[in-house]
Amino acid sequence: MSRLSEQLREAIEEEIATGVLLPGTHLDEVELARRFGVSRTPIREALSLLLGEGLIENRPRRGAVVTQLSPLRLVEMFEVMAELEAMCARLASRRITEAELAAMGSAHEACREAAQGADTDAYFYANERFHYALYTASHNTFLAEQATGLQRKLRPYRRLQLRVRHRLLGSFSEHQAILDALRAGNTEAAVRSVRDHVLVQGERFADLIASLNRLAEPAASG
Repeated sequence: MSRLSEQLREAIEEEIATGVLLPGTHLDEVELARRFGVSRTPIREALSLLLGEGLIENRPRRGAVVTQLSPLRLVEMFEVMAELEAMCARLASRRITEAELAAMGSAHEACREAAQGADTDAYFYANERFHYALYTASHNTFLAEQATGLQRKLRPYRRLQLRVRHRLLGSFSEHQAILDALRAGNTEAAVRSVRDHVLVQGERFADLIASLNRLAEPAASG
């Protein structure tokens, strides 16, 4: 697989995560090649990588489309994500280094600035840094790989969550609880705080579904 294919995969993945390419969008190789100024071969390779990650899927008579998850599937994936991150927190509470705590703290401060400025895009990326730093702090490479893989599949939906009114400040407050527990070496508090932060249930689930429905409306009207 060429470096160009990897770069195209990253570019297309970012468009999926940021909502430029919405769930259910058809991915035409010719159009993508024209837009990125490349031949169809690296586009085809990039789509193959995204297919392996589960971010796109092949549908009969439509070809490659951005994966569109059902509400039930989303709940199941967030449940697993919550447990993977809780496991990261359990290990990190014992293994995290001062440098790793500083990295999480730096990401947390970036989240603070973004939340205060109501900048959902900046918060999205700072939030990812915070969570990836937690995976690293587990010092379990296999666990970090699994968490990262699922995180990538859920990126578009985690981004949608942040667009719900007042969610940035709520998320920031939850990050604070996680960081405080890790600094104190309080394993159970860290696990509980991470699990509560990631799980999508009750009002948060309803808000996410409402956001998905709003995204579907333009496609339906078009």
